[in-house]
Amino acid sequence: MAEPLTVLVAARDEEAVIGETIRSLRDAFPEAAVVVADDGSRDETAAVAEAAGARVVRLPRLGKGQALSLAARTLPDGSLLLCDADVRGDLRPLVQAGADLAIAAFAERQGGGFGVAKRIARELVRLRAGFAVHEVLSGQRALSADARRTCFPVAAGFGVEARMTIDAARAGLRVRELELQLNHRPTGRDAAGFAHRGRQLVDAVFACGPLAVNFRGLRLPVVGWVVGLRRDPAVTLIAAVGLADDLWSGRERGFAAHLRSGRTTGVLKLIAIPAIGLVATRRLSGALLVALAANALNQLDTRPGRALKAYLVGAAALGAPARLAVLLLPYDLREMAMLGDSGANALGAMLGLKSVSRLTGRGRAAAIAALAGLIILGEQRSIGELIERTPGLRAFDALGRRTL
Repeated sequence: MAEPLTVLVAARDEEAVIGETIRSLRDAFPEAAVVVADDGSRDETAAVAEAAGARVVRLPRLGKGQALSLAARTLPDGSLLLCDADVRGDLRPLVQAGADLAIAAFAERQGGGFGVAKRIARELVRLRAGFAVHEVLSGQRALSADARRTCFPVAAGFGVEARMTIDAARAGLRVRELELQLNHRPTGRDAAGFAHRGRQLVDAVFACGPLAVNFRGLRLPVVGWVVGLRRDPAVTLIAAVGLADDLWSGRERGFAAHLRSGRTTGVLKLIAIPAIGLVATRRLSGALLVALAANALNQLDTRPGRALKAYLVGAAALGAPARLAVLLLPYDLREMAMLGDSGANALGAMLGLKSVSRLTGRGRAAAIAALAGLIILGEQRSIGELIERTPGLRAFDALGRRTL
């Protein structure tokens, strides 16, 4: 690679092996900076890596993909060599491969399970990108500057490798797989090994689906569409409309911007959601409550956990279902997943639908006025800033959220 090279190592609780890995990489790539993305290690990983000559980016425990994305933002432009903390062997052929994305395939299989996670991830990459790769989950990868711009920020968790391959292949970049004599610490066929491969599989499946970039610049799976799996046609349709916005929305934000742009997914939501509410409730007040609640909750979905907390407060008051929101909340707060418009709109619509049956005519009018006022405020000013300036709301909003 002609561009300046940086070696980026993802590590978590690897004090026993990280020192040897860093020394080996520095010997193989003397002109390159070696940087460790420390994903919330609870041992001496960071100290051992620094003693071996690496620069360490210390991060809270977020996940492999999140750690790589945040660490990469601190690096100079140019090509990257990604590798795991426990790898042993010569990685120079990856950098010399002449490809935009070069992937290391282990010449000899070491440990592992029954290959289920790898086969499924391999098939997902083939379906999404039309590209066949054997070691789809290999963390040893060399990226040109073009591939880095295309693939970063990378997908969350252990989905980083599968989605990186998809992004590079779909962008028309040169992707090569090289068989190398490498070793690493294998996972066995025990409880810990199967749990690790289960996490790999779940992360890879979500990484191959819809993704969105959050306020911190992390690229997370959009999982709110699961709200639409309820046995409620109205909620399902609204989740589908929101998912369309997640997948194909432009840069427009707010009612005015969408209306000026004309045919956008935002305009689709402005028309479709109240229409669905009208059909479901057969009341004009129902259409307004569904549309306004869906939009209000979507406006709140600008920080991890904010929209879900608002939903749970509303659900407690109205008796709306709360189980799914409780299950999603830890993943949203820990920045492992996002609701997206599909989830926020669907959850808001659920509150709107429930309010039609629980509130009297006067109560519905008050709720419509309150929601309309909140939305108008959100169009004129930042609701997030208002929350930050209000001590009680600020404390509740920050509860359970990670800070960097």
